[in-house]
Amino acid sequence: MAVTISTNELKETLDLTPSTQNIMLVGKHGIGKSEILTSYFQSQGMKVVALFLGQMSDPGDIIGLPSKVEAKDANGNVTAQTDFTPPYWFPIDGKPIVLFLDELNRARPEILQTVMDLTLNRKLAGKVLPEGSRVIAAVNDGDEYQLTDLDPALVSRFNIYEFRPTVEEWLNWAVGAGLDDRVINFIQDNPTWLDGDSGDKKRDYQGLDKSADRRAWKKVSDLMKKVDTIKDIHKRVIAGIVGAGAAAAFIRSAQQRNVITGKDLLLKYDKTMKTVEKYQLHEFAILNESVFRFLQNAKLDEREKTLAAKNLGQYIDFLRVNKKKEALANFTSIFEKGTYEQAIVFMVVNATEVYDMLNEFVEKL
Repeated sequence: MAVTISTNELKETLDLTPSTQNIMLVGKHGIGKSEILTSYFQSQGMKVVALFLGQMSDPGDIIGLPSKVEAKDANGNVTAQTDFTPPYWFPIDGKPIVLFLDELNRARPEILQTVMDLTLNRKLAGKVLPEGSRVIAAVNDGDEYQLTDLDPALVSRFNIYEFRPTVEEWLNWAVGAGLDDRVINFIQDNPTWLDGDSGDKKRDYQGLDKSADRRAWKKVSDLMKKVDTIKDIHKRVIAGIVGAGAAAAFIRSAQQRNVITGKDLLLKYDKTMKTVEKYQLHEFAILNESVFRFLQNAKLDEREKTLAAKNLGQYIDFLRVNKKKEALANFTSIFEKGTYEQAIVFMVVNATEVYDMLNEFVEKL
């Protein structure tokens, strides 16, 4: 059984693992494996080359095409050898790369044989990858996939982890990436819909069942950014992206009263408080989490920082003065956990009084 790691743990694992060791990530499609790896290594100045092995039909797609090379031996005799022209992705500049072998267990056996030498010796048709290069593979796991059994000798060349990003990590990413608030709010309230059908009954369409995944919710967000009033055609389009069950649940959520987000509260305080004043405890819990998530990921200019700090102080005063003890305790517990480091940094730099007040609350808990 593979060890399960989250997104943050994956980054820490990449930091700790020497480049000479290969990593294999096991997980569903659409959970962001390639995006996270690409972002991580590009931030370190390394080029990431993704090879979708399940789509390759010939070893030449990896090792390049053979060509005849003539040379003279010591006696002046002409000899001929076969050499392979480097494929388009091979680094001829001598700089290390990250080779991401996606869909490893969907590749043809002849493709897997080509990968064997690459994973063990960092060689490809006699050509050696630059020192410091890394090899990372991704495989799908589940009865819904058509998979190829992997040779134990190949498997033994990888450190294997089950990659399972948390819902919280996806929500933080979604805020930072600017996804539509209706999508973010829906997943925050209904996290079971992020990676599947949440018990939705499936119908047999000869393998064409559509279910929700993280990549699909990004597509829904792209669509919703252009939509103010949801019409029947929008419902049908969204169902084609995430499946009928997820689409119906999302539409119901989006058509209900607008949910106040952390962004709304901190940047449009006066317009939102009439709604917030009527909140129940569970609604405050959702709002509090959204406030921290916004401060963790938002890129604010100086004017927005000043406004957000002022409104954050007003919100905390509102909770304290109006005796919303449970809501204030919830906000303080999120602060105490320290999960949202950048949000706390924001308070230290821009909202010192709030930071000091929350520390006092923590001491009293």
